[in-house]
Amino acid sequence: MTSVRLGLIGLGNIGQHHAAYLAAGKINRAELVAVSDAVPGKLEKYKTLRTFSAGEELIGSGLVDAVIIATPHYQHTSLGIAALQQGVHVMVEKPISAHKADAERLIAAHSARPDLVFAGMFQLRAEPRYLKIRNLIQTGELGQVVRMSWIMTDWFRTEAYYASGGWRATWKGEGGGVLLNQCLHNLDVLQWLLGMPSRVRGFCQLGRFHDIEVEDNVTAYLEFSREATGTFVSSTGEAPGTNRLEIAGTRGRLVLENNRLLFTRNDADALQFSKSAKLGFAKPEIWNVEIPFENAANGHALLMQNFVDAILNHEPPIAPGAEGIHSVELANAILFSSLLGQALELPLDSAAYERQLNELIAGSKIEKKVVEVFNEDFTKSFNR
Repeated sequence: MTSVRLGLIGLGNIGQHHAAYLAAGKINRAELVAVSDAVPGKLEKYKTLRTFSAGEELIGSGLVDAVIIATPHYQHTSLGIAALQQGVHVMVEKPISAHKADAERLIAAHSARPDLVFAGMFQLRAEPRYLKIRNLIQTGELGQVVRMSWIMTDWFRTEAYYASGGWRATWKGEGGGVLLNQCLHNLDVLQWLLGMPSRVRGFCQLGRFHDIEVEDNVTAYLEFSREATGTFVSSTGEAPGTNRLEIAGTRGRLVLENNRLLFTRNDADALQFSKSAKLGFAKPEIWNVEIPFENAANGHALLMQNFVDAILNHEPPIAPGAEGIHSVELANAILFSSLLGQALELPLDSAAYERQLNELIAGSKIEKKVVEVFNEDFTKSFNR
């Protein structure tokens, strides 16, 4: 194989974004040849391609070597498994599944076909700002991490947004709210930088700011295995909102905010300084450093090129699909902790959470009225 024939399943906001850069020839050695969507009107502008009303039909057509799954959350698992069983490579949008048990099923399907590439669209892993933070942590420049805080409240969404799709912000259609939808990329970055927490306590408000049944306001407390602690705060109802990531280590503090990465660096490890200092109020000297970076031009295209290169050249995926379970588990655990009113040890009991989610689905009384929303540029929400 010298070129990858791509199929795109789902033509909502993110699906159309993928279609646009693929049609513009941004990806080498790949061609978009087929698309599918359950809404006939969305297929009209893609008449030069093969079109299908169902993703399963596209997968089984024999026309594609790989698919991008950009459908509502619950379909990610079933379509991903269908593709893998058909011998088709899979790139799945976030989340890889609506809940951990489904993610385990998808990962198991890939385990049966390890010759296929299974990747997740976690494009923030390709952003220079997070790569530089990860390097500072992994090289020991930050010392031992002792605390993190991420206030991620600039995900403001209107009632019109939630009314734009019958699946949005419902237990049955989406499986959750701000944690599973908007914040999945942030949760992926969090665990990619620091590892998974060992214990979480979530406080989630359901429909605090919107007429929805899922969480739109969240505060979580996290404990990590090396005695570090953290907080994660998010909301879709706060304006203007804040995006501030702070990570404190024994060698200093990193702050990412307003498109600037600041490193307040201690000239000595704080714990070692404390043990050797002769004065009670002494502190290590500090250096104030601004670390320059430029945002990736198109993170989605970067990961798609990597996906194609993984298929053709066996290059390692930037975001292996199996790693997508971590952000799903973290989102599930924060919500489950809040529903139970208690802290939870990780790993999460996926069967117990699935039962809880099924109860929420069965008890849902929401009746959504879907309204047409004018097309708008949503790509400004990518650089989080």
